[in-house]
Amino acid sequence: MKHFQFTLKVPGSTSNLGPGFDSIGLAINRFLTIHVESADRWDIHFTNNEIVLPDVKENLFYRAAYRVSELYKKQLPPLKIVMDSEIPLARGLGSSAAAIVGGIETANLVLELNLTLKEKGYIASSFEGHPDNATASLLGGLTISTHTDESTETIVCAAPNIDIVAMIPSFELQTKKARAVLPDQLSYKQAVEASSISNVLVAAIFQNNWVLAGKMMEKDLFHHPYRKQLVPDLVKITELGHELGAYGTILSGAGPTIISFVPKNKGEKIGQLISQKFPNYQYEVLQPISHGVITLPANETMKLVP
Repeated sequence: MKHFQFTLKVPGSTSNLGPGFDSIGLAINRFLTIHVESADRWDIHFTNNEIVLPDVKENLFYRAAYRVSELYKKQLPPLKIVMDSEIPLARGLGSSAAAIVGGIETANLVLELNLTLKEKGYIASSFEGHPDNATASLLGGLTISTHTDESTETIVCAAPNIDIVAMIPSFELQTKKARAVLPDQLSYKQAVEASSISNVLVAAIFQNNWVLAGKMMEKDLFHHPYRKQLVPDLVKITELGHELGAYGTILSGAGPTIISFVPKNKGEKIGQLISQKFPNYQYEVLQPISHGVITLPANETMKLVP
């Protein structure tokens, strides 16, 4: 049996950016590192062993890898997987998508499938149910996607030259709960208005007009009006962001993390000032990054072997 040993580095992501609901993703400089090597039986754990994982067959990474093996009718050999994550779990920063992309890329390498980025994007988006975080973790940069049963189409923009201040609360918010508060449908008039706001957001991003982009973020009609009840400090932090010069403040993905898009090199100062008023949140200054999942060179892999 062929022996495998490699390490993947998968970026986390923020998504939606307000009205780009289930479509826009942005890779950030927080990573899930996955060391993979051949084994006699499956073993998946984190380096610090403090994170309790489900049984292997229920693990998100395993399920994504196994899905690929099923699709291509190949048997996935047992592997030892050791993970180390900088991405907070269940906080709206793409931890699930990173695990899914990592599982798909692992299966692609181990089974020697040579999948294209488009094929991997479709599998990841199908698995997660929406393409925003998945395409950002896979491709890097800012991704704008649409996903159907037939295909996933993605445009990749360069990583914007801004800072992102993330206010991370102590509580988790599962995506399932965050989706449960959304309406089943919008009226035709609401849908037209909501999509036009999203259109202007995208155009503003392409023109690097972050003042207008931030304004459009906060005008979202798709999910913020319904989810803000789940994150009570969103309105107050948004107002404070305006005072401090933030372009726009929104939920990261489904929340509960609140993110402010701010001018480059202003993130640390603005983060400190927000944190003084909201000490129950941990703040981090994030940067958009241009690359998606990467396989580390062999010499880097050896350094990470537990």
